[in-house]
Amino acid sequence: MTAVPTRKLEAFRYADIDALASVWSALAPPERIEIAAQQNVQQIWLPNAEAVQVRRAEIVIAAGGNARIFVLNSASEYGRVELDVSVADDAEFELFGANIGGGNSNLEIVTTVRHIGERGRSRQTVRSVLGGKAVGTYLGKVEVARGAQKTDAEQSVKAMLLDRGASANCKPELEIFADDVKCAHGASVGELDAAQMFYAMSRGLPPAAARALLLEGFVMGLWDDAPDDAIRDAARDALRAIA
Repeated sequence: MTAVPTRKLEAFRYADIDALASVWSALAPPERIEIAAQQNVQQIWLPNAEAVQVRRAEIVIAAGGNARIFVLNSASEYGRVELDVSVADDAEFELFGANIGGGNSNLEIVTTVRHIGERGRSRQTVRSVLGGKAVGTYLGKVEVARGAQKTDAEQSVKAMLLDRGASANCKPELEIFADDVKCAHGASVGELDAAQMFYAMSRGLPPAAARALLLEGFVMGLWDDAPDDAIRDAARDALRAIA
């Protein structure tokens, strides 16, 4: 087993190293998920009851394949979702993920998406809702190889801070070696809109219910196309715990 990473490594810059060390020796190698040519795969990743949770995967998408991953990261102490994805010719990768936490939780989604074939497409949409002194992080790198012309890649990252002690780290990154591509990223961090809160309460909702409604609106659209309701139900429970 390799040594526990340190914050000197960019991918672990904001990690809870002590929490990571508590599970590092027992971690299995990253799960390998292979998507065959023209195959469509959807997966829902839900948290479990453990205080410290780390899930790592290597996803290889062959020509014309499609992978959609729906992720909820809401561990009570430390949660890390780590993805390394390669996208071949005419393949597509989509990630819809959320960090939802309060207290002193530290939640991370860390991705590397490598476009190695022509006409590949990737979409990464990540939302964080953070209360108390929670920390939410998205570190996402998109690499476009020299021959990966016509690549189309986007990253959309937004974080909502519910308390002054909460913080969010957003670092979308592009490394492009092809000259005929369409790549974009955007990141924002904010608070609940006071005007929207006032409007909701003016319609008779108590403050807690109004806040919960606005937070659901911020997050739930991630999973409109999820194959079942499990992730939506789990997300609502996580939001209620911190709202």
